[in-house]
Amino acid sequence: MGARNCSETVQQLRAVHVENERDHELRRQLTRLFQNDAEGKLSAVPCRYTNDQETRGIALIEASGGGKTTSIRRALLETDVLGINPKTDLPRYLQIQVPSPATLKSVGVAILKATGLTGVTERATGWEIWDTVRYRLHLLGIVVLWIDEAQDLILAKTASETEMTLRMLKSLMQGDTAVILILSGTQRLAEMTNFDPQVSRRFTKIMPRDLEFSSDQDDVDDLIRYYCEVAGLKPKIGDDLACRLIHASRRRFGRAVETIINAIERALEDGDTTLTIAHFADAWAMQEGCDAASNVFDAVDWQAIVLDAGADEYDAARTLRQQKKLGKG
Repeated sequence: MGARNCSETVQQLRAVHVENERDHELRRQLTRLFQNDAEGKLSAVPCRYTNDQETRGIALIEASGGGKTTSIRRALLETDVLGINPKTDLPRYLQIQVPSPATLKSVGVAILKATGLTGVTERATGWEIWDTVRYRLHLLGIVVLWIDEAQDLILAKTASETEMTLRMLKSLMQGDTAVILILSGTQRLAEMTNFDPQVSRRFTKIMPRDLEFSSDQDDVDDLIRYYCEVAGLKPKIGDDLACRLIHASRRRFGRAVETIINAIERALEDGDTTLTIAHFADAWAMQEGCDAASNVFDAVDWQAIVLDAGADEYDAARTLRQQKKLGKG
């Protein structure tokens, strides 16, 4: 296959979205946060709780590479009531990613910039910025605010900063200008519950399960076959390819899809008509920078290969340091 056709096929594969449990649950939880109109149809008006004083939110918590960002983006795009607001010609939702460094002011400025407001003075206080955030969201008819990589904002450096952040997030969900708040991030986002249970209870937690060898092997085999069909390849699937893929992907669905596409790309580049485990090994070696002995798709004792040990230790140490600073350790 020529370079152009290979590239086009890979882009086509990356545009494919395979529905999974996370997608269904996310749409279900998002829908229940809106009121129905007089005809029983979903409206763009958020449900109100606590004597009609506040809205609720969703926290999607999953390890990196799970596919949470794609799922949220699709859920928002496919929720009709969040489409274009005829009064503003803009969607009724807004997405921002926590900038670095992650401070209340930097996130507030990022939100304002996403609404089209720039040139915020450096002398503005955090509360002034966030008062403007609430005003801008209300002015533009935005009813859902999605903050991606939210763990970097919530887990601040000090106890007072964390408390201030959670208080600010809670304020977005209160009063006449209240919005539905969606937070997405890694497992560290779940630590929000430890720091402020009152804020945490305002969020429905969605924590997608890990892929399992026993229950998901057949589905992963089908996934490989499906992508091969789209790419025009014949799959040569051994007895343990799906299990190797689950392990190599850290049991995350999104990573499994990415590895399948990378393996297909290798096959197309080589001009092969059949996808084999060798293509997975080549693709994974380039991604991980490992030798054959450490390659999940090459090694005989592949289940003994420990992945991301250093990263896990770093996260555990970081969490311990954070808890000590907040007096939780």
